[in-house]
Amino acid sequence: MVSAIIVAAGSSRRMGFDKLFAPLGGKPVVWHSLHAFSESREVDEIIVVVREDRFRDFEVLLESGELPKVKKLIVGGAERHLSVWRGLQSVDTDRCQYVAIHDGARPLTTPKLIRDCLAMARHHGAACCASPIPDTVKRASVEQMVEESVERTGLWAMQTPQVFSAALIHEAYAALMAKHEMVTDEVSAVQKLGRRIALLKNEDWNFKITFPHDLELAAHVIALRAKKKSPKKLSRRVLKA
Repeated sequence: MVSAIIVAAGSSRRMGFDKLFAPLGGKPVVWHSLHAFSESREVDEIIVVVREDRFRDFEVLLESGELPKVKKLIVGGAERHLSVWRGLQSVDTDRCQYVAIHDGARPLTTPKLIRDCLAMARHHGAACCASPIPDTVKRASVEQMVEESVERTGLWAMQTPQVFSAALIHEAYAALMAKHEMVTDEVSAVQKLGRRIALLKNEDWNFKITFPHDLELAAHVIALRAKKKSPKKLSRRVLKA
């Protein structure tokens, strides 16, 4: 059994408004994230960790019946790692073999990416989709003045989904909670155990909605993907005719 935890309890401080319910391609941003996992044949259940003040909004979102794999809505914590821990506590540890954890604000993930990341996790025990950093990287002061260059060789930008054996991610987060430590992603929690995590090089769009202009780019990507699919559908109709 594979369980997916969608983390959707953030405050959207940098966005200035609730980005998860911002319209994108005719649906809320978070719907796209949920839909990708619902469409994934490998995923058996989806657990969504939400803000308490948005709980009813998520209930309404699920009333359409378009996301049948969403089984639980859980109220999240004040920080991301606390929200993930609450999601993990609702996973059936007797039945679940793998857990995929994904940011609700990454609407461009696909069933293929989920499948590939899960396949890598089955082989290594832990896997994360990521992209090598192509830009020149500088370290700056708090005044935003350049201080030094950072060698970019071997630097990767972490994305989600991040997929782990259920036993491993539970062990990592139990240790984290016991020590009252904080991490910004699940890879960091597993690293603290000294375990290795495989990186799946992702060459498709999968950025996180962080600033308002990200919505414009995401809408363009969704429209482009739809355009690429439409000729295939048209050709099938022609063949049938």
